[in-house]
Amino acid sequence: MLYIKTFYCNPYRECTYILTASEPTKTPQPCLIIDPGMYGEKEEKRVLNFLEEHHLTPAAILITHKHPDHVCGLECLQAQFPDIPLYGFRYTMPDSEETSLTLASLTFRVLHTPGHKEDSVCYYFEADNVLFTGDTLFLEGVGRTDLPGGDYATLSQSLKRLKTLPENTNVYAGHGYPTSIAHEKQYNPYL
Repeated sequence: MLYIKTFYCNPYRECTYILTASEPTKTPQPCLIIDPGMYGEKEEKRVLNFLEEHHLTPAAILITHKHPDHVCGLECLQAQFPDIPLYGFRYTMPDSEETSLTLASLTFRVLHTPGHKEDSVCYYFEADNVLFTGDTLFLEGVGRTDLPGGDYATLSQSLKRLKTLPENTNVYAGHGYPTSIAHEKQYNPYL
């Protein structure tokens, strides 16, 4: 069962996620980190201490899009784990609409969901009914499209795609609190 630890980071309260295939124990296990947004030494230490205390070794870093608030902790993690691979639309993922990966004993789909930014992706852990949306979809909202690389019409197409996922899919956004596809279909004016 997917274990998710959330850290709220930087002045924008960006969500940095650490994922493991099961709840951390004293037994070493691999993990994934989604959107390392740690800003400053205090936030970096908080994440690094969590990894150390729970015997977690990052197998990869997953980036939903390359805005500064989602990658400002990347340098810190790369200094600690120099060989750690990066995944996202513009990293080691092929330029396609969707691909499947298995990392750290977790299988998930990478969905290209441009609109907030042209390189935006979502990570869909279908077996656990969990979707990490970055800034594509929030609790009753969506990411801005007025920044470079944003386009509202393109975002609308990406949202139509997400709307087809099962209603019991739990959504973890790049900012704010978890929601579900069912909740967003009922209350989000953009869906």
